[in-house]
Amino acid sequence: WLPIFLSPSLDVHYRECLAEGFARPGARRTQDTFEIPNMVNIVVNDDIEAAADAVRMFLGFYIGGMGAKEVNFHANLFARMGYGDAVEEIQDLFLAGRKDEAIKRVPLALVEDVAMVGPLDKVREELDEKWRKTCMTTLLVNGGPDHLRMVKDLVMG
Repeated sequence: WLPIFLSPSLDVHYRECLAEGFARPGARRTQDTFEIPNMVNIVVNDDIEAAADAVRMFLGFYIGGMGAKEVNFHANLFARMGYGDAVEEIQDLFLAGRKDEAIKRVPLALVEDVAMVGPLDKVREELDEKWRKTCMTTLLVNGGPDHLRMVKDLVMG
């Protein structure tokens, strides 16, 4: 499974759904043999809002610009996560051509639900206390060489 926008807050739900699939007759995988690589944006910056801004553009585009207002699977996901009011506002602004304003409306809590942003100690704590405990088997990251070295040190210790 290659999820997009996996959230540690929904880990119990993911595990229940996966267990249901693994229990089906003829299932070819088990929890031990099923890979779940997940892309997680990691932005280290002492200014949490500045770090979140680096992710807001990405999220705002998926919420507001991927699909029609009536059929946007990404927006629907975030609405199910409890961000329905924000999703509606972001979509309306994005579809009205006010993309910069839409991106600014992505709540910090939503960013923090699917990404690790902020000071290094905060990111390290979230990695250890939330992300490592999820069903995710492989942490996928992107960025330049310096960023990847920092993430390697963060993850590998």
